[in-house]
Amino acid sequence: MPTVRLYDADQPLTLASGQQLELVDVAYTTHGTLNESGDNAVFICHALTGDAQVIGPRTDGRPGWWETMVGPGRPIDTDRYFVICPNLLGGCQGTTGPSCAREDGGEIWGLDFPLLQMADFVTVHRALAAHLGVRRLHAAVGGSLGGMQVLQWALDHPEDLRHAVIIAASSRLTAQNIAFSAVAREAILRDPGFAGGRYGETGSVPSTGLSIARMMAHITYLSEEAMSEKFGRRFQSPGRTGGGFGIDFAVESYLAHQATSFLNRFDALSYLYLSRVMDYFDPFATEGVAARAAEVGTDFCVISFDSDWRFDTGHSLRIVDQLLDSGASVTFREIPSPWGHDSFLLDVDRYQDTVRAFLSHHGPEEDGGGV
Repeated sequence: MPTVRLYDADQPLTLASGQQLELVDVAYTTHGTLNESGDNAVFICHALTGDAQVIGPRTDGRPGWWETMVGPGRPIDTDRYFVICPNLLGGCQGTTGPSCAREDGGEIWGLDFPLLQMADFVTVHRALAAHLGVRRLHAAVGGSLGGMQVLQWALDHPEDLRHAVIIAASSRLTAQNIAFSAVAREAILRDPGFAGGRYGETGSVPSTGLSIARMMAHITYLSEEAMSEKFGRRFQSPGRTGGGFGIDFAVESYLAHQATSFLNRFDALSYLYLSRVMDYFDPFATEGVAARAAEVGTDFCVISFDSDWRFDTGHSLRIVDQLLDSGASVTFREIPSPWGHDSFLLDVDRYQDTVRAFLSHHGPEEDGGGV
């Protein structure tokens, strides 16, 4: 996977908070070919625990995380579009984050890493797009936290992108949403292995806390209907009749598996930092923030799923209402799906058709742009 250094001591990254990072490396993947006009690029913004490997194959043989959406003949067609997907700032899959060194060969950042805002992700995304020769994005697309990045980008720099696709996302977390993340972070912070964020130096790992955070998050990603269909009250082992506190039910086994596999690919510090960005995200707090998107003519597609209770349709409708009040062009669809929040990662026909139609409505254009 290629990595590029976008900021260094001579040209540091100034964050929305005013703090600076003097070293920012970004890991990313690209698929397809950028046209001569530099305007057929689709930028994929990943969710909380995603990475740059939007389509495979991975070194361990696993597929990419969005094979249902991206690839030849898929709604985001790599035969037509130049697809870009980076690991975001603060991540742990090749891009600079709190588990990285402050400088080449230096000490690990840990909890001294500055707190981030959604706008910081966008700043780095824009720098990567410019580095790759993109003049104007055909679209930016993302689900969950990825959708929040797309929304921030379209509000702050609408001249950069022609289309914005915001899927299963929110413009302002509810108290319940924040509470889930707060408990997950507490599980990590209270794990003795966390070692005040210095576990990278001590050799300890906050595996218990990170496992609990992942298990709880997965419960919120699936609807009750999906859980009932996948697991019901089935016992994990035939003939098991219960008793004790081990893994008896199939759903317990599933959560344990998700927790174990998560430990092999994600970092506890990144979980803290990225989840906290979501808590504070509230772009419409500034009145009239969407006016420029309406003036520039950025088109929005906002998608929700009827069984998603983590970010239910009300979250999407709030985005739609705010954009419409500013005069922006908005397409909204609530897609029937039994799979809850995770539906944005799955092959749901009406969902796939909606994204395909929206992106295909206007082809890549000839004029210049902003990034």
